[in-house]
Amino acid sequence: MANILIIDDSRTSRKILRGILEDAGHTVIGEGVNGEDGYLKYKEVKPDLVTMDITMPKLDGLEALQLIKKCDETAKVVMITAAGQKEKMIQAIKHGAAEFIAKPYDAEEVKSVIEKVLNS
Repeated sequence: MANILIIDDSRTSRKILRGILEDAGHTVIGEGVNGEDGYLKYKEVKPDLVTMDITMPKLDGLEALQLIKKCDETAKVVMITAAGQKEKMIQAIKHGAAEFIAKPYDAEEVKSVIEKVLNS
């Protein structure tokens, strides 16, 4: 199973996602509370996969994605999106996002997307 870093400014979202990922057998090795914090944690813990919210303070998910891909072009980053973020989703794909998960979370969708990205 994978070591995963969760980057999201919502404590509730991090808690729900952690539960789904751990239930699927993964290990959450860190949490970032904004894009800047998440980028620094990425360099520190070197996870197998990152889940990253798009809308966050300091650095948003798109900026943090670019920094992570700059320091590790093989990074697997799954973006977390709310409804109505189509333009940001297109930008994230251009910057190397592997996949998307929509809020509110559907546990089976989260597990399926994570497995797909880890096996790609």
